[in-house]
Order: sequence, then C-alpha cells, then structure tokens
Amino acid sequence: MSETVSASLQAVERDIAAAAKRAGRDPATVKLIAVAKTVSEHAIEETILLGQRRFGENRVQEAKAKWPALKERHPDLELHLIGPLQSNKVRDAVQLFEVIHSVDRPKIAQALAEEFARAEKRPRLLVQVNTGEEPQKAGILPSETDDFVGLCRDDYGLAIEGLMCIPPLDEEAALHFALLAKIAARLKLKELSMGMSGDFEKAIAFGATYVRIGTAIFGAREPDKK
Repeated sequence: MSETVSASLQAVERDIAAAAKRAGRDPATVKLIAVAKTVSEHAIEETILLGQRRFGENRVQEAKAKWPALKERHPDLELHLIGPLQSNKVRDAVQLFEVIHSVDRPKIAQALAEEFARAEKRPRLLVQVNTGEEPQKAGILPSETDDFVGLCRDDYGLAIEGLMCIPPLDEEAALHFALLAKIAARLKLKELSMGMSGDFEKAIAFGATYVRIGTAIFGAREPDKK
C-alpha cells in the first residue's frame, strides 16, 4: 500500500474534522468524496482498504470503465457524479451513480424523470449552480435556481436534496459558498456540495456537507484524456 496515499487521506480527514470543529459543527456532518478522475483502479483500491467508501467521478464514460468491477468487489461503495451530465448518458448515470450533483437544466431533469420511471434505481440529486455566472461553466444561474428547483419537484417529480457549485478560479471562494448556502437555506435543502482540495476548509465554515477532494489525496492528476 502506498504510504503517500495513506498519509494524504489521513491528513485530509484530520483537516476536515478540525475545520468542522472550528465552525462549531460535528465532523460527522461533513462527508468526504474522494475524487477519482483519472485515478487508477489500484490507487482507488488502496483508499478503499483504508476505509474510504465515497468516491466522485467527472465523466460517465470513465466511471463506466472503472467502477462496475470495483463495486462488485466492494458493494458498499457510494459513487457520485460531480461533472456535467449529458442527456444521452442519463441511463448509464442512473445505473452507475448513487448521487448526481450536476442537474442543471430542464432537459436533464426531464431525462432523469423518464429514466426513473423505467428504472428501479433512483440516485439522489443535487442541482449545480453557476454561482460565478461563467458562460463556459455548467450550472443554473443563481437568480433562476428557485424556479428550477420548483420545476424539478413539481413538473418532474424529482426529489432535489441540495446544491453544488464550483467557484471561479480567480474569485474569493467564500463569497460563492456563502451565496450557495443562502440559496439552499431559502429552499430548505439540506445538502451543500462545495469545496475542493484548495478551499474545502472555507467551504466547511459555510456549511458544506459534501467536500470533493482529489489532488490532496491522490496527488496531481494526469492531463484529461479526450
């Protein structure tokens, strides 16, 4: 087993617990998603043996290649889709993932509702909010989030559990975490997926219930494979 991965995971777990305590929160209310984008099955197995059970992937195709065998060996794993979801990948996503963080437009909500009507499995759902209103980034605009969550619930019968955001790289993340928390409180949503390797302690201070951490556990990832 890699001492580096073991030490990194333990350090992240300690930092999460410390950040939660500083915020006056129970550390058990913060759930670590180990982001396994481009990470090998071998490295994932190492973290599983260390007790990690919650993992995130950015792409349905990559998850489809890696996770069925891993989940067969470890049936208690919980897989999260944290990247954009295309409508033609909805069926695979419903079968592969326990939680989908990136519901972000009516077409996806409709496709999920149709798949839920066919499939026995129903992943838990979060809405992705584009808090920085960046044109190149997925997510519903903050001003449209209330109406979109209402559409998901009322028109498509989807149970939305929370919100997710990815702050702009060149802006103070805390402003975006505060905005997401405010919207979630208004909508009475319990889950907040926010915070990555460089800013998860700030996210915890603003109420994050899921933090998505890859680099701090597995090291710098390989370049994206197109």
